Amino acid sequence: MVPSPGATVQDDPVALAEIELCGELIIAASTADEERLSFARIDEVLEVDR
Repeated sequence: MVPSPGATVQDDPVALAEIELCGELIIAASTADEERLSFARIDEVLEVDR
């Protein structure tokens, strides 16, 4: 699927949501004490219930 000319990320709610989630993960990783985020911490940041 090719985006239409002049389309921006604001026109794509899925892309915008993915960018926001990536941003949340980056913030969590940059403030973490451990070297890597645990799966549990990633789920917490992304608000995933397992």
